[in-house]
Amino acid sequence: MGIETWLNNVKHSITHSFDSVHPVKRSRLGVLAFEVAGIMPKLIHLWQLLSGKNMTRLRNESICLEGVRKIVSTDDTFLLSLACAEMVENLVAVSKAVVRLSKKCEDSHLRSFESVLDGFANTGRDPHNWVLGWKEMEARNKKMDRYVTATSALHQAIDELTLIENNLKKVVNHKISDYNLKQQKMIDLQQKLHWQKHQIKCLKDKSLWNKSCDTVTSLLVKSIFTILSRIKLMFNINHGYLASLPRSLSASATVYPSDHALNSFNFVSGPLAKSAKHQEKNNMSHGFFDINSKILKPSSTTLGAAALALHYANLIIVTEKMIRSPQLVGVDARDDIYSMLPSSIRASLRSRLKGIGFSASDPVLANEWKAALGKILGWLSPLAHNMMKWQSERSFEHQKLMPKTGVLLLQTLFFADQEKTEAAITELLVGLNYIWRFEREMNAKALLSCNNFKSVQKNIS
Repeated sequence: MGIETWLNNVKHSITHSFDSVHPVKRSRLGVLAFEVAGIMPKLIHLWQLLSGKNMTRLRNESICLEGVRKIVSTDDTFLLSLACAEMVENLVAVSKAVVRLSKKCEDSHLRSFESVLDGFANTGRDPHNWVLGWKEMEARNKKMDRYVTATSALHQAIDELTLIENNLKKVVNHKISDYNLKQQKMIDLQQKLHWQKHQIKCLKDKSLWNKSCDTVTSLLVKSIFTILSRIKLMFNINHGYLASLPRSLSASATVYPSDHALNSFNFVSGPLAKSAKHQEKNNMSHGFFDINSKILKPSSTTLGAAALALHYANLIIVTEKMIRSPQLVGVDARDDIYSMLPSSIRASLRSRLKGIGFSASDPVLANEWKAALGKILGWLSPLAHNMMKWQSERSFEHQKLMPKTGVLLLQTLFFADQEKTEAAITELLVGLNYIWRFEREMNAKALLSCNNFKSVQKNIS
């Protein structure tokens, strides 16, 4: 075979490499496998959140966080309703992707998934017996996990195949004076190409790629129904409607070291429940998913409604770092944090600092401030860090990744009362101002003392 003919065969092999890996059947998922591989981890994560262990932790720890009780709510029922609504909302988001996939199915039951799910949510009717038992769901989760792993490996293998193809094209088109060297490189790359295509063929069989759309959609649909059924069971939801839950939000607060409270915040909770008649009417006019979605809408007094939750989380974390090491804070850093403050906190801060002298040399007061700031950070900082974790996991870059934490919105600053949060932040800044000036004065005195000592030593010598 002449070298020209052989080179043409190589080019033809490269051009049709993907088609020769495996003939794509019409009913197979194909490239949609990668989208489905991003859906499955979310369903697995939701199911894990609903385990007995995690639900116990939710009731005994998450809603009992000191910060949650101080600036979000003291009403357990309301807090649990937020947790329930967020889980339902996450499930709805996944369901929308499955609805799109179900339209491609041959099974008419699967194509009507959207309406059947809505009916199941509202009435509890499961006409196709899509709700699985616990053990069966656990087995399905393990299967989905294997599919996700294999599909991820397939994606990586296809990327590697593309790299080999590009390298082979470069060698074929590159003019190399040593004919034997060029031929050997092409032979090596062709061997890698054939081996890689074989690997991809095996991975397509193991992964979601070669699975039928109906088979995979059925797996996803049954998982969604089972998770929704588990949510209803765990949160004691009957007849498809979430029971009306009273809101009990923090009504007042004082922050140490202001005059009214030395060591803690004190709150008074007041129920904001609607009348039973109005609740019944509301349940009749709105479906289960609509009701849950409305529960997640923050009230006008919260940071979520003001779109300040993430900004205040950043502000609290920066302030926390400065309080931990005030001696390392420069003037520029102080100016930077001041520029982060909204007008409401600036006004409050100016009011608190008005009349305070420039001297900060009292070590007893400095220690009291450090203790007070430590207590405030002890309950406020976890909510700020949780806010950052929650936001990070939902960023565009991480949307297809398995969530690493079980942080819920109720554990963040999203539902925190704006006035109380700003009072706490103001107190942190007032305290930071004092201990920062105290550290600078102590350092200045130490430096002056050292210089005087050196001068005395010099005069003696």
